[in-house]
Amino acid sequence: MVVSVTDSAFNPRDDAGIFDSLLSAEPPFDQRLVFDTACVLGGSIAGLFAARVLSDFARHVVIIEHDELHDRASRPGVPQGDQLHVLLAAGAQWLDRWLPGFTEEALANGAIRITSEAQTLDGNSMAPSTREYEMLSATRPLLESVVRTTVLSRANTSVKYARATGLRYRDGAVTAVEFVDSAGTALLAVDFVVDAMGRASRISKWVSNAGFDQPRLDRVALPINYATAIFDSSEASADLHVNAMMSIFSPGHTVDGVAIASAAKVENDQWMVCLIGCGPDRPGQTPDDFRATCTHLESSFATVAAGQASRDVTTFHQMESRRRNFTDLSNFPARLVSVGDAVASFNPVYGQGMSSAALHASCLSSYLSGAGEFDSVAKDFFALQHVVVDAARDVSTAGDRARLDFLNGVPLPESTRGQRWAQDQITQATFIDSKIADLYTDVRLMMRHPSALDDPAVLRRAVAVNGAAS
Repeated sequence: MVVSVTDSAFNPRDDAGIFDSLLSAEPPFDQRLVFDTACVLGGSIAGLFAARVLSDFARHVVIIEHDELHDRASRPGVPQGDQLHVLLAAGAQWLDRWLPGFTEEALANGAIRITSEAQTLDGNSMAPSTREYEMLSATRPLLESVVRTTVLSRANTSVKYARATGLRYRDGAVTAVEFVDSAGTALLAVDFVVDAMGRASRISKWVSNAGFDQPRLDRVALPINYATAIFDSSEASADLHVNAMMSIFSPGHTVDGVAIASAAKVENDQWMVCLIGCGPDRPGQTPDDFRATCTHLESSFATVAAGQASRDVTTFHQMESRRRNFTDLSNFPARLVSVGDAVASFNPVYGQGMSSAALHASCLSSYLSGAGEFDSVAKDFFALQHVVVDAARDVSTAGDRARLDFLNGVPLPESTRGQRWAQDQITQATFIDSKIADLYTDVRLMMRHPSALDDPAVLRRAVAVNGAAS
């Protein structure tokens, strides 16, 4: 299905309708070859998803990736690769449509189907949800390996191990990719390029040096600190009735500096546990500190952390969230788009990265299906992608900003206080009311647009159930 922000089937401001259509997008029934060669810069998850879409529209799809892609090994270019990764329902459903059999292959390689998840807020458990969405838990190398193997099995898709160094242009459009490999410097003639080079993407510099406008980079200071450990399953953890859990602590209620704690069972009969602190808080930096902190959390965390540690604690520090805005560009190369973290990167603990990348790929498929020509800026693509990025941002940054404002003692304007009061009411109600818990789960797992929580009826219900419970 072709989705357009100006299509008569959609109100231009109906982000929820656009989001739903992207969520349910399927591969085209008939291959529409519009390119001879399409190139993806970066073999990340986002790059692999883009390559899958491009394989329906190009005779040849070439992924240029600097790091050797070995099975089950973390890529040097992915600093968060050793942290916990859960494939949310939106991403899992997309993959099974676009890469049939993905779930079965991932499970066969050791991924875990999340059948039950426990969530707490300040120690209070969320109300039972009626949702039964499919989610998968595994280390990122496993998930990436299965996706990569499946995508590269397509006859017209290949990977070239090289370092992309620039682009060539003619008449305002990209015509070639410059790269360096073991044989030296070379050019690849292309008809379309997807930038999937991550947070450190060099596209802005390249296009600026060529006289084009670079996308505006919005930075929001959100220093977040991760510590992750892997523990072997034990007899005690085998008796747990859940295989994933998350504990969230509101501003002023952190435990040993932990703002969010998450854990999930992963391959090789192990558990991966992640502790997240904001600002100056860096919980669980050593094995002893990590275990000690887990004993102060919900009891399941202590049970899991009592197992044998299978590696040292790994840490990851992210100073800020980033977003590159492409929607207001007019002097930008044609036949060039960006996806994944090259566009926006938020707090990874919410698990949106892979599902966002899948929806970016849906945007690409819709754009390529509907575009009559490609010799102007891909504004329709960027407009669709803007909807997805807004949705991910709305879910991930609100809580993080509230925590940092609390830590920094930032005075809040009345409008912001009102918004946060409403958010708190809805969040508190998820631990009492199953209907609100269902809606909240839909949004958190990227199965519905966040505007679903903005309905005044939802806030009225939340206030009512909270009042009745007090």
